[in-house]
Amino acid sequence: MTKVRFAPSPTGKLHVGNVRTAIFNFLFARKAGGTFLLRIDDTDTERSTQAYEDGIRTDLTWLGITWDDTFKQSERFERYGAAAEKLKAKGLLYPCYETGDELERKRRLQMANGRPPVYDRAALELTEADRAKLEAEGRKPHWRFKLSGNPVEWDDMVRGHVAIETSSLSDPILIREDGSYLYTLPSVVDDIEAEITHIIRGEDHTTNSGAQIEIFEALGGAAPKFGHQALLVGADGGKLSKRTGSLGIAELRDEGGIEPMAIMSLLSKIGTSDPVDAFADIDGLLEGFDLGKLSRSPARFDPEELKRVNAKLLHTLPYAEAQPRLAMLGADGGEAFWNAVRPNLERLDDAKSWMRLVEGPVTPVIEDAGYAAAAAEHLPAGTLTEASWGEWTNALKAATGRKGKELFMPLRLMLTGEPRGPEMAVLLPLLGRDTVLKRLQGETA
Repeated sequence: MTKVRFAPSPTGKLHVGNVRTAIFNFLFARKAGGTFLLRIDDTDTERSTQAYEDGIRTDLTWLGITWDDTFKQSERFERYGAAAEKLKAKGLLYPCYETGDELERKRRLQMANGRPPVYDRAALELTEADRAKLEAEGRKPHWRFKLSGNPVEWDDMVRGHVAIETSSLSDPILIREDGSYLYTLPSVVDDIEAEITHIIRGEDHTTNSGAQIEIFEALGGAAPKFGHQALLVGADGGKLSKRTGSLGIAELRDEGGIEPMAIMSLLSKIGTSDPVDAFADIDGLLEGFDLGKLSRSPARFDPEELKRVNAKLLHTLPYAEAQPRLAMLGADGGEAFWNAVRPNLERLDDAKSWMRLVEGPVTPVIEDAGYAAAAAEHLPAGTLTEASWGEWTNALKAATGRKGKELFMPLRLMLTGEPRGPEMAVLLPLLGRDTVLKRLQGETA
């Protein structure tokens, strides 16, 4: 059974970068008929908040990303402690007493001498008396995992064959001086016990995976299969800042007016061999989903492209689906209104502006009173329909000699006060005869 996980830390809001990882894991699980696990990585108790956790769950649910199981790391410290003791008993987790300043001085000296800034394992040379003396001075140890120094290799689902030389890495710190855990150990313990089969995450974790594979083996677990996708960059190829508020999912939803499937559609396709398109539902995304289509080149995220995908989704959104949301906006003018205005929408709440255009008040723009009078005179009799626009403009063309923009634009300005908008043929019956005549007479209606 395929089982994957998305493991956000509730120390901030979800943004397009980490949501893309969630999307890949979710689609991978659903495509395989497997299980998608939401793990809340809240071992950083000082920075983790319930508000951020709630926000993560809200954003994922809004996007349509549902999970089959969930748990929080803060409820599992005993399990991590037991794993740490197991590693200590094997001589693979050892105490180190250097301060941050001392480690920084070592790194600078190594670099000045042309050597890689790799931890020198000086702590392994300490005797029990040395450690006792350091602790008597008030020092508390941090704990490092002893890497084998051998190459670690795997076939990555995105990057192909990967080899990490652990001899070129510093032994990773698993436990801080205050006894709190860094990401690495809890993640491995959880992946083993949750029986995670595949880990799909950003390429910035590739080197970490080399060390984690050795920890998996040291704890008696089998390492999952890995897939490391290229990271998102900006439209110009520059770094995409995680702290850019406009790229947060909540901000895109609440302030940007972006549809959830617009985000899902764009983030699942950029950086792949598939063209970006607007998909109305998850099933559409699943049909062509394949991690093998991911490029190793950075994926460029363009907010303008997201807006275009969003507009394309709205342009095909059925009235039955839009109606409840239009009602909440106070912009439910019925199906005919929706069909008239949706080709002009970039975001759903734009419908409010077009609703005002129909219901008024609108101040008409009349540049030629004589033409306005002629327009009123030749307005077709009876109830206005979509066919009325063609009848009306043909009659005006014959009566005035006007054609093209000279014929049509003044009518749009007189009836809507705007130089662009919905098709006038479908707008005319929504306005109705009385409103049309009032606006042609220059009245605000």
